Amino acid sequence: MARWTAALTALFLALAGPRVAAAAEVSTFTLGNGMEVVVLEDHRAPVVVHMVWYRAGAADETPGSSGIAHFLEHLLFKSTDTLASGELSRVVAANGGSDNAFTSHDYTAYFQRIAADRLDLVMGMEADRMRNIRFLPDEVDTERQVIIEERNQRTDSDPGAILAEQRNAAQYMNHPYGTPIIGWRHEMENLSIADARAFYDRFYWPNNAILIVAGDVTPDEVRRLAEKHYGAIPANPDLAPRVRVQEPPQLAERRLTYEDPRVAQPYVLRTYLAPERDAGAQEDAAALTLLAEILGGSNATSVLGRKLQFETQTAVYSGAFYGDVSLDDTTFGLIVVPSEGVTLDAAEAALDQAVAEFMAEGVDPDQLERIKMQIRAAMVYGDDDLSSLARRYGMGLTSGLTIEDIEAWPGILKAVTPEDIMAAAERIFDRRNAVTAWLTAPEATPIEASVEAPAENPAETEVIQ
Repeated sequence: MARWTAALTALFLALAGPRVAAAAEVSTFTLGNGMEVVVLEDHRAPVVVHMVWYRAGAADETPGSSGIAHFLEHLLFKSTDTLASGELSRVVAANGGSDNAFTSHDYTAYFQRIAADRLDLVMGMEADRMRNIRFLPDEVDTERQVIIEERNQRTDSDPGAILAEQRNAAQYMNHPYGTPIIGWRHEMENLSIADARAFYDRFYWPNNAILIVAGDVTPDEVRRLAEKHYGAIPANPDLAPRVRVQEPPQLAERRLTYEDPRVAQPYVLRTYLAPERDAGAQEDAAALTLLAEILGGSNATSVLGRKLQFETQTAVYSGAFYGDVSLDDTTFGLIVVPSEGVTLDAAEAALDQAVAEFMAEGVDPDQLERIKMQIRAAMVYGDDDLSSLARRYGMGLTSGLTIEDIEAWPGILKAVTPEDIMAAAERIFDRRNAVTAWLTAPEATPIEASVEAPAENPAETEVIQ
């Protein structure tokens, strides 16, 4: 009982404070070659998470070579000048650890979770593949087939994923977020050694990378090892600023319908172009984060869940989602999965009515306070997971935020008022910036099922190796 009392007291104090109390002490420094280092010091267990994040993702690809960022991620597990193909993962596993990598539109990240006394080992191997990949023709050819098969399994065999890809392409008329992370098949089939090497030589340098080490370490230890392994790698003096084409004003709603005989449960999905969290200006994003929770965070208590699933029984599922961490404009989305016998047209009309009623009624202050407390509790518990904590900093820093922005986020969320949320809703619900998508089977009658909202925000969707 005493243990539970102490835990609850600690949680209450953390939630009641001006900001979420991090379990880890945060330290930062920069190596002479420009590599940024973040140390998240937490001595509660003798383990570390070692991550290298590159400010390069699918949205940084040269037009015509879609999928090359993810393809290169795969190739970094192949031969280097000192490691055989697959040796890095085998060594990590033999030492009781785990490793993997993932690619998003804004970043590519590589990580190992391992005993703290093996940090020197994994850091040396990670530094090796930063500049020493060999690009052997047989390995490139084999891995090209692997990523094509990955597309077969994750996209082409899933009607919902196909709809997401088509919806994404319609949402972004000019920005590269409209191109799938895994790539368009016809371009993936032609990815070459030259394409991979060009992307590697353009982005994989210490002055375009962030090293994050979380766990049972000290800043001095991390600095010593980082200087030893990464410090000797020269910076790229020709690294160009990260500049992308931007969206023109969107003047007309786009609508699309994807029919597929494999669809068991039709649904309506609408996304709006939305602002992301910006350095020093996160207030709008905080309001949208809370708006998504109010509208669709819980089936039982959210606005859409209460109105569509319980009061009218129009839907078996409804939700709202928003991707706050993104380098450029992201999306805010709504989804409704109709009940048996309810058409997609009727489901969309019910969704529109529920949103209109919310705009007229406003925010329930009690619901808002409950949601704020739930979010803060989730952040406190999330700090106990080293991987989650490291990802929070890595995603933020590679998406344009600063350490100060990341640490200020809980306080900014806490300060959001009902008026802020309604003002954000007024701005976001502009149908000129929207894509409305229907997923259905030809001449199909909806079949009642339990479903979850698809991962629709392009900045949050990741392709994992």
